[in-house]
Amino acid sequence: MQGIQDFIPTEEKITYLNALLDCGFHRLDFGSFVSPKAIPQLRDTAEVLPHLNYNAETALLAIVANDKGVEQALLFDQIQFLGYPFSVSEQFQLRNTNASIKESKERLLQISRRVSASQRQLMVYLSMGFGNPYGDVWSTQLVVDFARELHESMGISHIALSDTIGSATPLVLTALFSEVRDVLPHVEIGVHLHALPQHASALIHAAFKAGCRHFDSALLGIGGCPMAKDDLTGNLDTATLLEYCVGHQIPTEINMENYLKSKFLAESLFYRYH
Repeated sequence: MQGIQDFIPTEEKITYLNALLDCGFHRLDFGSFVSPKAIPQLRDTAEVLPHLNYNAETALLAIVANDKGVEQALLFDQIQFLGYPFSVSEQFQLRNTNASIKESKERLLQISRRVSASQRQLMVYLSMGFGNPYGDVWSTQLVVDFARELHESMGISHIALSDTIGSATPLVLTALFSEVRDVLPHVEIGVHLHALPQHASALIHAAFKAGCRHFDSALLGIGGCPMAKDDLTGNLDTATLLEYCVGHQIPTEINMENYLKSKFLAESLFYRYH
């Protein structure tokens, strides 16, 4: 929702999110506590929360970018995960969180301490994990080194390798995921892919074969990062991910009847707001 200009009424957000909570997803990225000037669409996250039908199957995850956001998120017991976007690109870190990589590390250290003390979990998204358009140095080793540093210095145990602008290829994805997993075998490593529909299945296959079992997706493949340089490259479509699982006989815990209801709601919602 964050890249949609038309403000989606709070009541409609609640209805849609509750439908997603009935599907049986492992985690739901439901909102964020960031500057309303930066992401005006999600300025009503605190208003949405009390009306969500929390359940034990689906953990709620909220995105934060600084201590103020953490303070707001920790007011709600329903939130189990806080997500922080940490970029391996200096330019994108500045664009996304108004901080340098050095400043972002300092922020993240404080955030990790607060989240740990509150007995919540912290998810760190390694943004621009598969390359970037800003001319910054990038390599698989650079991403591996950042992942190792964040785990060893801050105890980060949930990391999502994030393809912010849709630049991943199956070969790079396999290589990067395998290297990070080998270096951090006890850390949950997932992928957050922004991909064109024609590339999505190949990327899912590459990640799964490399050992990935945690995939972020969005119904209809809607969305992307409004802070990125290019037009929004859609998120990985949940339908494509589920089709892959069915085709390869990979069991999921998704309630397909409720999923189809949610997909209908998504079509109604996102085709009315732009």
